[in-house]
Amino acid sequence: QVQLVESGGGLVQAGGSLRLSCAASGRTFSNYAVGWFRQAAGKEREYVARISRSGAIRQYADSVQGRFTISRDSAKNTVYLQMNSLKPEDTSVYYCAAGARGTSDPQPYDSWGQGTQVTVSS
Repeated sequence: QVQLVESGGGLVQAGGSLRLSCAASGRTFSNYAVGWFRQAAGKEREYVARISRSGAIRQYADSVQGRFTISRDSAKNTVYLQMNSLKPEDTSVYYCAAGARGTSDPQPYDSWGQGTQVTVSS
């Protein structure tokens, strides 16, 4: 089991940037694939991005492709989500999750952070 804590959320204007961090403790973070998900008010949780254990494989939802970048720093036990060209539609609570293998489905992930709020204004 690994414990995750998200940080870096906040208020930003449309077109701006924000970097989210997912800090891990407990088991070795490099043994886990990590996914980022988000849930806007009144909507279901949706997939945003994921990264493999090695960091070699990185994939994104179509809605954020070309704007968001996921990365990981094993030395710091941290996964990042760099968000550029933010849109009001990106406003959500963002969660990171860890699992044996990264997928776009939240179900296989067994460790979740508490989330960090991202608000994008017009």
